[in-house]
Amino acid sequence: MILTVTPNPSLDRTYEVPSLHRGEVVRATGERVDPGGKGVNVSRAVAAAGRRTVAVLPLGGAPGALVAGLLDAQGIEVAPVPVAGATRSNIALAETDGVLTKINAPGPQLTADEQELLLDTVRRLAPGADWIACCGSLPRGLAPSWYAELVARVHDAGARIALDTSGPALPAALRERPDVVKPNAEELAEAVGRPLATVGDALKAAEELRAAGARAVLASLGADGQLLVDDDGAWFGTAPADAVRSNVGAGDSSLAGFLVAGGRGPGALASAVAHGAAAVQLPGSVMPGPADLKHSAVTVTTEVPVNRPLREPAS
Repeated sequence: MILTVTPNPSLDRTYEVPSLHRGEVVRATGERVDPGGKGVNVSRAVAAAGRRTVAVLPLGGAPGALVAGLLDAQGIEVAPVPVAGATRSNIALAETDGVLTKINAPGPQLTADEQELLLDTVRRLAPGADWIACCGSLPRGLAPSWYAELVARVHDAGARIALDTSGPALPAALRERPDVVKPNAEELAEAVGRPLATVGDALKAAEELRAAGARAVLASLGADGQLLVDDDGAWFGTAPADAVRSNVGAGDSSLAGFLVAGGRGPGALASAVAHGAAAVQLPGSVMPGPADLKHSAVTVTTEVPVNRPLREPAS
């Protein structure tokens, strides 16, 4: 079982539009409503892979009830933490050329009691989990140190934890030695405080996160591929994506692919790459199932192309 924790879940509405022009009426050609948040997306991808998952998330108001109902309809067990504030609603506009515009609401402010109940719920469920994936931004009311406290409690319960967050929460959590951290290129650049122009720059940044406490780093580099750096070395994985429709949840799908494949080594990296490449070719935040994956198209090597420029340099 893979347990996910989403401190700031959402109800996500995705509209597919031909193009976006400010100040004009834009007619959507497609529409989806999905439960959202990075940890929620990981659960959805794990469920699509046919594995059991439990989603821990604070829920409030009518949007929270709808999120729970949508997850239940997808066969995902929900461990709700009731909160007084309403769960946030987000909007994504996906253009046909692959450009995505997102409007993310701030979400409710959690009280001290609600924060503690969220931590205690994870601690209570942790012993039954193969992996715990804690993902996304922190809602109002939670200090950057909250993820560090969560990592410590998970380890005290004897479980493994993968962390996907950014900003001050990431360096704060590293001191508790999360088993895996999963930044993208921009988050890597932010964490080390300098731009990344090449794959080699990303590799060096990943190594610095390991030196700061991360036991392994799974770094998504967008169209350039993914890096895995751990005690056994470094691997670089790539796969073609014929037509990019939406990158919403692609990184979350990658993390799910990594964890369902064991969460360690080149085989897990190959699974992460296959899941990420499949996700970007699906509409909105649809998570890929086994039929969408093209494992034969994935290449994983220990020969990291350190001099290769990133197509989207991170600053």
